[in-house]
Amino acid sequence: MRETELRGGRTLSRRQILSALGVGTTAALAGCGNSTDGTENGSGNGDGTGTDGERDAGLPEETDELPSVSGSYDTVTASAFTTLNPLYNTESGAGTAIGRALDPGYTFDSNQEYFPLLYDMSTDSGEVWVFEVREGLEFSDPYGRVDAESFVYLIEEVHQSDWANTANAANWQGINVEVTGDLEFQAELPQPKLLWPESYDPLEYPIPQGLLEPYVEAADTEGLQQDEELLELGFTGNLGPYTLEEWNRSAGTTYARNEDYYLRDIDEGTDLFGNAPYFEEATIEVVEEQASRLGALETGEADSAGIPPERFEEFAENPDVSVFRVPQPFNRILSVNMRDNGWNAGPGNLFRITEFRQAIACAINKNELIEGVYRGLAQPHFTWQPRFSEFYPGDDEIPKFGTGDLYGPDPARERAETAFERSEFDYGFDGDTLVTPENDQVVLDVYHSAGSDTSQLIAEFVAEELNENLGIELEVEAIDGVRFDSDFWTAEPQGGSDTIDGETVEWDSPTPNNPGPRSVTSNEPWDMSLVFGLNTYPLNPMTNRFFFDGPDSRYNPVGYYPEFDAGELFQQAAQASTEAELATAFEDIFVNLAEEQPYVMLLFGDSITGYNPALRGPIENFSNGWDFAGWHIED
Repeated sequence: MRETELRGGRTLSRRQILSALGVGTTAALAGCGNSTDGTENGSGNGDGTGTDGERDAGLPEETDELPSVSGSYDTVTASAFTTLNPLYNTESGAGTAIGRALDPGYTFDSNQEYFPLLYDMSTDSGEVWVFEVREGLEFSDPYGRVDAESFVYLIEEVHQSDWANTANAANWQGINVEVTGDLEFQAELPQPKLLWPESYDPLEYPIPQGLLEPYVEAADTEGLQQDEELLELGFTGNLGPYTLEEWNRSAGTTYARNEDYYLRDIDEGTDLFGNAPYFEEATIEVVEEQASRLGALETGEADSAGIPPERFEEFAENPDVSVFRVPQPFNRILSVNMRDNGWNAGPGNLFRITEFRQAIACAINKNELIEGVYRGLAQPHFTWQPRFSEFYPGDDEIPKFGTGDLYGPDPARERAETAFERSEFDYGFDGDTLVTPENDQVVLDVYHSAGSDTSQLIAEFVAEELNENLGIELEVEAIDGVRFDSDFWTAEPQGGSDTIDGETVEWDSPTPNNPGPRSVTSNEPWDMSLVFGLNTYPLNPMTNRFFFDGPDSRYNPVGYYPEFDAGELFQQAAQASTEAELATAFEDIFVNLAEEQPYVMLLFGDSITGYNPALRGPIENFSNGWDFAGWHIED
């Protein structure tokens, strides 16, 4: 097994960018985050730990008698799949569909421990990683066995090529891989990364070399993307619990039990892997209407489905449904635009002043928001880690804006007054109203996701709170997530430079999510947004450097300039050689982020899923689904 901890790097793949987007995203931008359609979390590729008790126990390690194999495991999803090609998929729902027929290299169990599926990984220092491919893995005819060369060829000839542009391409940049044995290969990283597996960068599906070779020789990107065997998962052999029978592009997928599944022969894990899987068939049906999905769950036509917060109590009292609350790391934030096309109420931009962002955070009652909109099915969000993270600095170390003495008009206006003193423009209060230098009330816009009742309710709550406690009028507007992403959230990369605290900062590698200094803006102006939430990466917090390690970080649509030396602290974390050094660096980072509120942090909503009450296997833990092959109906 591997030896742990962490280093950094500074490339960000499209898959990582998409997986950063959390609560509030549309299906097209769902990325690799937690599914809310009622399925398990793919291969357990989530972060964090769950709740204690029976619902966190999952499958037993040992069992005297294996369950019988029967029936079909049927789930419903809101959106059709764009592709099932493992090399190009970036959507969480399609990832679940692929995972029915093809296991990835590894997962994390309910204790957040690395669990080898197709390969194990180990390292001494984090610089050279050794991959040990499991024996007995077979592709479908005529491709033969899976060996070390299968993975090295895929990495060198496809991911590291200048033509394929796969979802994982950026993950392998600058990494030397070589075969060191029939079932062993190694990867040498440019710098040590002791938490490399937790980043999911080395997570791979095996693809037959014989299938890839014609496209590699022709450098045929489109051909590789549209290859029928890849799209239909026709090469998967004994590598997944089921074989894909049919992918109906608009209706979903159907599967048959894989009689040769390799997992039955492994020594690790629960005894229930011994005859997995325990259903003769499986389906994922596309059902766009939420009412129809919930109806299928109630009648038993579906074995699982996502449940909205407002229906939680109803389904929790339904004896025909088992409801699970799964903690997850995607946050609900109020994004404030610090770029030149933000703060459209008057001159300057108060969002750029830390104390004003704190004032906004103090004006919004987190607990009332959680109780009123989420029915209590969420946790307050104070810093860029959920409380269940081992890297959470502790409540005593950080300000808990929006609660207790740090909620209400007094703490909000006190911090706003400090911000006015730091501004070059004459903002102030006229009675209870926040006014511009021209003595007009500050009026701002806030966007939320169209078609989401929860998002609209949050926007309306925020508008009431900011009016009551800061005297700001908010105009609430609904918007399609795809349009917001293309016209408001991202911009054409331009690069450039800015002078910050007397030093020149260059944007040498601009991205659509950080196209340059604050002067580089999106096509449309905007003030505030609830459309997108982000992943906080509690399993590998080093990933958060892509948000916060400097003004020129890879992902910074809001134009945040840290007032603390974020780059230095992330570098300290990257160079940490002990757990104590690592914990100290991350504590400093998360204390500073709690103070500066680069995004106004609101809450972490639970993922709520209803299951067939006879189903055994689901857990209230963000690794829910890591042992999906052993799930079964209780006899």
